Amino acid sequence: MAQRTTRQKVHIIACGAIAREIMAIVRVNRMDHVELQCLPAIWHSHPQKIAPGLEKAIAEARAGGAERIFIGYADCGTGGAIDAICEREGITRLSGPHCYSFFAGNADFEARWDEDFTSFFLTDFLARQFEAFVVEPLGLDRHPELRDIYFSNYRKLVYLSQEEDPVLQDKAKQAAAFLGLAYEYRYTGYGDLKTELAGL
Repeated sequence: MAQRTTRQKVHIIACGAIAREIMAIVRVNRMDHVELQCLPAIWHSHPQKIAPGLEKAIAEARAGGAERIFIGYADCGTGGAIDAICEREGITRLSGPHCYSFFAGNADFEARWDEDFTSFFLTDFLARQFEAFVVEPLGLDRHPELRDIYFSNYRKLVYLSQEEDPVLQDKAKQAAAFLGLAYEYRYTGYGDLKTELAGL
């Protein structure tokens, strides 16, 4: 117990889309030295907002006395902008290009890329929030004819599952049917997210 209370506090600034998973890992590993701050999950669909949001959050965390900061984002479509912030600020982020990769395990995701090149991915969060984070932002609820334009180059929907939840599996199957794609289920657990957070 004494060892846990003397560990340096770690302030994680993360994507709200992985908050549930981070909190589960923190709870199971009794990481009482970790505090979590989440930025809006909808930025998952607007990556141009992530870097400016991170810069502001880092400045506020440091003004509040945070000594060690960890970024709970991969590159996430920012084209290296998060890496530039991390280099400038002397902090680190989650490894990999995006959440699909680190949940699957970055090495495994890369090894299967030729097979998955025409795949559309869901995580637990996106299976839960498919309407709000896929259908509505793409306007498919208002213009269903856009589906075949947006998804013409996709062949299957791959559900990368963090928890083996039959309800979410049904939702993912429905999403695949909605998009007109074949369905594939892969249980990943927390993948590299668990490994990297445990290292904190």
